[in-house]
Amino acid sequence: MGMSVTTSIATEDDAERILKLQYLCYQSEAELYGDWAIEPLTQTLDSLRTELKERHVLVARLGDEVVGSVRGWADSDGVGRIGRLCVHPRMQRHGLGSRLVRGMEQRLAEGEQPVHAYRLFTGHLSHGNLRLYERLGYRRTQIEEVNTRLSFIGLEKPVQALAATA
Repeated sequence: MGMSVTTSIATEDDAERILKLQYLCYQSEAELYGDWAIEPLTQTLDSLRTELKERHVLVARLGDEVVGSVRGWADSDGVGRIGRLCVHPRMQRHGLGSRLVRGMEQRLAEGEQPVHAYRLFTGHLSHGNLRLYERLGYRRTQIEEVNTRLSFIGLEKPVQALAATA
């Protein structure tokens, strides 16, 4: 590639770039489910800025360009929630999604709120996402029907599994 991809904690200056990347990345999900009103495509810049203050957000950069992002937080039950993983289409299938998820797991494990498990979800037709998460040690735990076109697959991984997938 010529340049190395680096990962770091996102700053407020990254908000617009993260939102543009999110919009680009979730187009394929919207097409897959026939729904362009999904939350990642309707999120506002102000809402994202609030998330940057209240949650953990990691970005992957290629030079100055944000080419990947993931968000996470620990809930009051000690579960690390991971979401909104997105990797620029031209950067997919190079291990960047795995790096971002593992990086978020590590941040949550080291956070103030102790976590005993990680949870995330994806759509039932998002086979690439399901393969990635299962490769990282996540196991399917639930299915939630959102509507006739979409069901969310919930996946979970106990914290002790972190070292096994590193």
